Amino acid sequence: MTTDVRAGHLRATGLVKVPQVTALFWIIKVLTTGMGETASDFLAHALAPPVAVGIGAVGLAAALVAQLWAPRYRAGIYWFAVVMVSIFGTMAADVLHVALGIPYAVSTAAFAVALAAILWLWYRTEGTLSIHTVIAGRRELFYWSTVLATFALGTAAGDLTAATFGWGYLGSGLIFAAAIAVPAVAFRARRLGPVAAFWTAYVITRPLGASFADWMGVSTARGGLGLGTGPVTAAWAAVIVALVGYLAYSRADRAQVPIG
Repeated sequence: MTTDVRAGHLRATGLVKVPQVTALFWIIKVLTTGMGETASDFLAHALAPPVAVGIGAVGLAAALVAQLWAPRYRAGIYWFAVVMVSIFGTMAADVLHVALGIPYAVSTAAFAVALAAILWLWYRTEGTLSIHTVIAGRRELFYWSTVLATFALGTAAGDLTAATFGWGYLGSGLIFAAAIAVPAVAFRARRLGPVAAFWTAYVITRPLGASFADWMGVSTARGGLGLGTGPVTAAWAAVIVALVGYLAYSRADRAQVPIG
């Protein structure tokens, strides 16, 4: 059975634990990255950093347990897990730089190597990296390990461009907005396979959303709009809840035909 046929069979039987990739998937994904960035910053300033990291770790563990125990894909459970991965992934990347003094260039390279290693092991073990074949068990564990690595990598890369390269948050956001079009165009032109295009875009969404959220939240002295990380977090979270609620009601992310 080919990968496409197997994916179609798994989705038809309701065994796939992840949503179908649609335009709304990417919109929510970008929103979760921005919300996770500002939520992490808000918690780190509102609470003692060790307490904030502890809350993030507990929230992530709870979200992943709920997702792994769910018998099939549930929009609310899945996207809550993504939000918590975003928050904790941001904290993990920030701890390496702020607490341990590791340069963003080093952490970016390290997370890139970690991501490549996870993807290599996943492919070597399962024979495919297609998210349309992600079912409960080992494949789902590989999937969420990859997601966590992409968030950490994207966080470090975004901070690298904004701070180390001096591009600023808005400049970084615009650069990543242009960069995310590359895998989309390459896929449409049949120059890049669907799996490679998906994971490339998935990584880029992290610094894309985080850069714009930071730009909205940080002070004008730091090149932002000065809206505050708390209000930005609340606003982006409200949009996420509304969109995920729509998906849960409409089931629009389950009825499509697999594309890769």
